[in-house]
Amino acid sequence: MIIHEVGMARKSRGRVVVVTGASAGVGRAVARAFGEQRAKVGLIARTREALEDAAREIERAGGEALVLPLDVADPAAVEAAADQVVARWGRIDVWVNDAMVSVFSPVKETKAEEYRRVTEVDYLGFVHGTQAALKHMLARDAGHVIQIGSALVYRSIPLQSAYCASKAAIRGFTDSLRCELYHDHSHVHLSMVQLPAVNTPQFDVVRSRLPGHPQPVPPIFQPEVIARSVLWVADHPVRELWVGWPAVKAILGQRLIPGLLDRYLGRTGYAAQQTDQPVAPGRPDDVDRPLAGDRGAHGDFDVRARGWSAELWFRMHRRRIAAAAAALAAAVVGYRALTA
Repeated sequence: MIIHEVGMARKSRGRVVVVTGASAGVGRAVARAFGEQRAKVGLIARTREALEDAAREIERAGGEALVLPLDVADPAAVEAAADQVVARWGRIDVWVNDAMVSVFSPVKETKAEEYRRVTEVDYLGFVHGTQAALKHMLARDAGHVIQIGSALVYRSIPLQSAYCASKAAIRGFTDSLRCELYHDHSHVHLSMVQLPAVNTPQFDVVRSRLPGHPQPVPPIFQPEVIARSVLWVADHPVRELWVGWPAVKAILGQRLIPGLLDRYLGRTGYAAQQTDQPVAPGRPDDVDRPLAGDRGAHGDFDVRARGWSAELWFRMHRRRIAAAAAALAAAVVGYRALTA
């Protein structure tokens, strides 16, 4: 395990990475993890204060950072940021799309402008980031775009229709682009990482019409679990990585019993997405504009969140496990031959 992590760190040293949504949550954890491996990291989000804190974390860990405050809904700003990264460091090796906003609301109460805004950030933001990365990667015929998805890419849940629809759109866009890259015999890689519920600050800043404080649907994982998975994918460009057994169950369940899941989530999905704590009246949200301050990577659910995933560990180490199993089997056969 230690040897594997040292090898990954050596691969990442000097790597040029861009992370959108880098100010908080999963994006913050991912940016920090690359920084700990001494990568050069371009940090994109709307809140300069939080990005500057993230940059200091990366620099203390031995990496380099470039703060790029912008809204990913603005394609020209995203392209300009990519150009700045290349002007500073000469290339982009990995681009991680993660920026998001969300609205917790029944469809009948969700406003048209809210659907538009979530789509602009959560879907078109990924499109803009991918196109900005491709502008430089295709010219070099090298690079890797990693889309941070979710089990909700496949299995939608109630009260998050705008977010679920945007995530599903990302998969459609990514699959289409992947076909084009194969057609062009491109060496640019494209991966999706499908997440379980994660303990991030988004639940403090989402727009919500629920009576209770929003929460991730348990079981919940820490953002560092996701960061480790992204580092692994950066070195092992798989088509998709499903992180955690809950994500695996949701995706496979949608393929096998979608109607049953519709009914199940209709009964349980409302309560599962909120706590008993009431939402404060007039609570600000970050849908239309950024909120001041630095919220870091973690949300309010540290006590309930898991810092490790057995399913992910086995996926990341399956070749070594298979080799060890084969060696053990060979040793057993040899022992039996000697003692026969």
